[in-house]
Formats: sequence, C-alpha cells, structure tokens
Amino acid sequence: MCELLGMSANVPTDICFSFSGLVQRGGGTGPHKDGWGITFYEGNGCRTFKDPHPSFNSPIARLVQEYPIKSCAVISHIRQANRGEVSLENTHPFTRELWGRNWTYAHNGQLRGLSPAGYWHLKAHRPD
Repeated sequence: MCELLGMSANVPTDICFSFSGLVQRGGGTGPHKDGWGITFYEGNGCRTFKDPHPSFNSPIARLVQEYPIKSCAVISHIRQANRGEVSLENTHPFTRELWGRNWTYAHNGQLRGLSPAGYWHLKAHRPD
C-alpha cells in the first residue's frame, strides 16, 4: 500500500519536517520505492513535483526539502506499486485545472470499475 501525507491549515505552515519523514519511508526506512510526489498550494496556484524513483535518494525530493515551503494545503504521496508500471504517469498526486481552479488528487489502493470512456468524456480534462 502507498502512504499519503496531507495537511490543511488556517495559515501558511512549514511542511519540511513532516515531508522529510515521509521521504525517508520512500525506499529508506520503508518499502515505498516506486515513486513519490507532492503538491502544495500558494494562493490560487499550486506547484507539483513528482519523480518515479524512490524519494529516499531523489534529488528532486532534496530540492523540495530545502525549499522553504509554507502552505495552507499540501498533498504528498509515496508509492508502493501493486498494479501498473513504475512511471511518471502513475506517480501521484494528480493535478488538473477545472472550472478555473486547480484540483489535486491522490489515493491509496485501486480504483475498480472506472470506465475511461464513461468518466473522461470531456477531452479537455482527460489525462494524457
């Protein structure tokens, strides 16, 4: 199973301490070596960093740890693949723009019974 880190705060809050602990579980102290990602919101925008390699030794994860991130909303995910290949496209979180806002999603487990043709009929919002 994957692991998630989520934070919602009233004021922009430093996430580096919590994120550093999650990074260690991504191939260091834990088995979640099949990719990682983080999205943090800054005002009305968001930044997303993803890497299909273990967070434990990822230069991108180190960059994020050293960046003074303060945010009111953060979603981070480390992956232990049980289906699907280890690739950037299968690395969470996923962010899409819809109705003029950015929406971010990450999950643990599998989405069964999801028909791409039935649910992604809006081509503008269909994952590439």
